[in-house]
Amino acid sequence: MGTAWLHPRDELVATMQRIYRYRMTTTSGGNLSILDPDGSIWITPSRVDKGALTASDIVRVFPDDRREGAHPPSSEFPFHREIYRRRPDIRAIVHAHPGALVAFSICRQLPDTRVQSHVHAVCGRVALAPYACPGTQALGDQIAQTFAAGADCVLLENHGVVIGGRDLREAFQRFETLEFAAQTLIRAATLGAVKTLPTEALAVDTMPRFGELPAHTPSNDEKDLRGQICRFLHRAYHQRLLISTAGAFSARIIGDEFLITPRRRDRLEVQPAGIVRVRSAACTAGQQPSRAARLHAEIYARHPEIGAIINAQPAHASAFCMTDAPLSTHTIPESYVVLNNAPKLPFLRIVEDAAAIAAAITPAKSPVVLIANEGAVVVGRTLLEAFDRLEVLEATAEALLLARPLGPLVPMPEAALDELRRVFKIA
Repeated sequence: MGTAWLHPRDELVATMQRIYRYRMTTTSGGNLSILDPDGSIWITPSRVDKGALTASDIVRVFPDDRREGAHPPSSEFPFHREIYRRRPDIRAIVHAHPGALVAFSICRQLPDTRVQSHVHAVCGRVALAPYACPGTQALGDQIAQTFAAGADCVLLENHGVVIGGRDLREAFQRFETLEFAAQTLIRAATLGAVKTLPTEALAVDTMPRFGELPAHTPSNDEKDLRGQICRFLHRAYHQRLLISTAGAFSARIIGDEFLITPRRRDRLEVQPAGIVRVRSAACTAGQQPSRAARLHAEIYARHPEIGAIINAQPAHASAFCMTDAPLSTHTIPESYVVLNNAPKLPFLRIVEDAAAIAAAITPAKSPVVLIANEGAVVVGRTLLEAFDRLEVLEATAEALLLARPLGPLVPMPEAALDELRRVFKIA
């Protein structure tokens, strides 16, 4: 999104385009706002197509209620203003009606963010606000009161969600993360009881320490590898294999030296210059690699044949990570040939338990492992091979979930598996 230097009008448009593109709102639904340092509020307009919004459509409402813009502000402007009044730390708001969170709202339930540590950390406190008619002062009062009580994300009964942040980037990331978690929880509920993490596991956010590598001039091969990482990372985002707040891609340069995506950077914003070079316990001066860097270093050290690694939490595969249900690769030839087996490990921390996770990966037999309440780790000889495995993993998980209402799963017989092992030389 690259919004740091954008005017509020352009930032609101860019964020709404992203929300609309990934079907997290409709043409007529939702509104965004930013509180300006001068006290005025920049907000999306009423009755303007969200899929064709432009900077000239954005409305500015001054503290004295003067309006600047070609349209009236959103009909739900009252609750934006009231939230800003009651919560001075909130400087931007996202309101929309994404499918999974609406499903929770009409059941008057809250998505449990304790299913994944990063979801719990990003989303903060989630609460439910009582129903009131859209656009009314009563709704504004109900929402603002819930925020004033300390909530960061507020589900509205039979309506949608309102999320605040210190800036629009944070509000959007909370919104996207909570919706993705809600999607995963709904899928997981069809598999069995959903498992959550204990409080002590949620409190841990260790970041490994890295020294500084001396400055160097990247070779053409390294430049190419940086570009590949960014292209596959962005492709994974567009295909919803990961979201802006979670997931790491890396590729080996040579020996124990590799490139990895940076920490706490919107995955869709990462560019080649932002990719971090890591060697042993040191990284590019002035940059911070993903928390997964230690895990990736462990895997590269154990397996010289591995050239690329991906950490991701796609919604369908993650549903299996939140339950005891096994993810069977013995369903169609592609799943077995590409993935072989996809064992599930108990909950392990990416940093503290890096060695244990790395030990569970074998390129020939287990190039993909699932980690309870965490996600998937995928390896390959190349970025293309690792990315293909990630796609096949998520496609397999989706097919398994879609098959459940149809009847009992019928896996391929052992004779078919033996044939695949022989034809494709599977270990």
